[in-house]
Amino acid sequence: MRVAKVIISAIKTAAILVTFMAEASYMKKYTLITMAAALLSAGASHAQQVKAHINHTAIFVVDVKTSATFYQNIIGLDTIPEPFHDGKHAWFKTGPGIALHVIQGADAKKDYYKNQHTCFSVVSVDAFTKLLAAKNIPFEDVKGTRGAITNRVDGVKQIWLQDPDGYWIEINDAKD
Repeated sequence: MRVAKVIISAIKTAAILVTFMAEASYMKKYTLITMAAALLSAGASHAQQVKAHINHTAIFVVDVKTSATFYQNIIGLDTIPEPFHDGKHAWFKTGPGIALHVIQGADAKKDYYKNQHTCFSVVSVDAFTKLLAAKNIPFEDVKGTRGAITNRVDGVKQIWLQDPDGYWIEINDAKD
């Protein structure tokens, strides 16, 4: 919202300057055009400076060791340095400069909506479902049919499963 106000203000200022330019000499016109361009550029630069990007997501769990084992051994995430060193946190790399922060302290497993999920892509959904079957971890398709795989209209295969605390996870084979 603030960025939009800055840009709108710059545009209004530029419009006022253009009005004055109609009566100004060539040199004055050049100066006013330069000033207007600088104002617009400053607004665009400010917009780029405040643009946010994802750093990490966090989940609140009952047992950090159980959850860490799941995310490392089932989902296949790599650990990254954990800054707190208190036994209540685990950190995993989920992408370039992006992490999953697992925090211990929840009283109990909760029910979550499937549509509120984290999605990880794998090379082969079929190979991943074999891993799940070998570990007796249930999965389902988008409709909730256990052991089934959804085939999206774009050809991407996807499944859903829950972590030890009930958080929903989508696994798909979408290509980056």
